[in-house]
Amino acid sequence: MQDRNINEYLRSHIRTVPNWPSPGVQFRDITPLLQNPKVFRVMVDAFVHRYMDPGMRPDVVAGLDARGFILGSVIAYELAVGFVPIRKKGKLPFTTVEETYELEYGSATVELHTDAVKPGDRVLLVDDLIATGGTMMAGKKLLEKLGAQVVEGAAIVDLPELGGSARLREAGLPLFTLLDFAGT
Repeated sequence: MQDRNINEYLRSHIRTVPNWPSPGVQFRDITPLLQNPKVFRVMVDAFVHRYMDPGMRPDVVAGLDARGFILGSVIAYELAVGFVPIRKKGKLPFTTVEETYELEYGSATVELHTDAVKPGDRVLLVDDLIATGGTMMAGKKLLEKLGAQVVEGAAIVDLPELGGSARLREAGLPLFTLLDFAGT
């Protein structure tokens, strides 16, 4: 399957739920991508093939709480590298570093174990989608606090109208997404 065909194939398996979680929101539900074993494999393979390239290969994959764990851990397994979770505050049992970021209404904090990465580690940062970019930016900052280099941010879906991907690129984070839902 060519990249364009893969993207359209995956797009056809994303469910749009209108007016959820609030009126006017078009929620992009990735669970159908995960439920079908063939679709899930095609999606995972699209990421794995990209990061098998020696120039792109990370030392570690970091997944953002919670859907980034699903994709990130499978990518790490397939690449035979370690996986580290970036969790919501209060969920990790060991010594952590934390980063607070702004949400539409309020703020949130994510944490990472202080021994999750080593200085100089090349890290792939994974989430399911990029909306405002706040979570991924906080994850990038956490990894950099520990001396790691975030080589790329990866997600299944980009929602460019929310501005997150532009903000992340402006902050110096290269991004890779399989598809976007611009203007829909």
